[in-house]
Amino acid sequence: MKCLPAALMLLASSYTAQAQYNPWEQATSTYQAKPAAIGSYANGCLAGAKALPLTGEGYQVIRAQRHRFYGHPSLISFVSDYAKQLRSQGINNILIADMSMPRGGQFNYGHSSHQIGLDVDIWLRLEDDLLVTKQLASPYAVSVVDKKNLVINKNTWKDEHKTMLKVAAQDQRVARIFINPIIKQQLCDEREQDDDWLQKIRPWWGHSSHMHVRLVCPVGDNLCSNQKPIAKGHGCEELSWWREQLRKTPSFTKPKKAKPLKVKPLPCMPLVENLQVKQ
Repeated sequence: MKCLPAALMLLASSYTAQAQYNPWEQATSTYQAKPAAIGSYANGCLAGAKALPLTGEGYQVIRAQRHRFYGHPSLISFVSDYAKQLRSQGINNILIADMSMPRGGQFNYGHSSHQIGLDVDIWLRLEDDLLVTKQLASPYAVSVVDKKNLVINKNTWKDEHKTMLKVAAQDQRVARIFINPIIKQQLCDEREQDDDWLQKIRPWWGHSSHMHVRLVCPVGDNLCSNQKPIAKGHGCEELSWWREQLRKTPSFTKPKKAKPLKVKPLPCMPLVENLQVKQ
């Protein structure tokens, strides 16, 4: 993937100098074009995005005021199909959190990925009843990990969580699912003979109250860059390393600091030309 050289580097540095002007955060509308995930998950953009309806069969979108419920049509279809499949198994109302912004791109804070419309956070909080407007705008999260003792929280971990992860991992559109290493350990402890789906369950920092689902690049999206394939096997043998890292790493909250803007792939630049600044 080629990037613009000097001119674009200058543009990026000027963004930083101007109190972190971020054109991707400024976009309030989608870029009307053929749907295309452009670049990599952590440095790209999204043309022809679709908005996920805020309520659908088996799901609700939380914190819609953030305007992060956009995705590639492939992701919109996945969320809809996934929620229906779970509902058929008795999981009636999953909570959909961050996807991408209207034109993808980089967030000022938080996510490094979620830039090309192929990532979605799905909360592990289970609710049979629909949340009301106030609850959707400011929901509380439910962690399934006992972070102090580095074990699963038996009061909050349910069989339904395993179902949620397994159903997503068995979908051919899914490339990876990021979850807390302690959750992966629980899945490994419950491992069955047919455990190929565990390969897609990837341990990562945080992710104790939500699962981060990442799709493969859609067929025909030639500007989209997939990650390297996951090594074969269930991956349970790597968890001792993760447990050691979790023991070493103190729990603290990082201060909010805007991330320097990355230089985007050349095909992303038309998406933010002549953008009007939010008032």
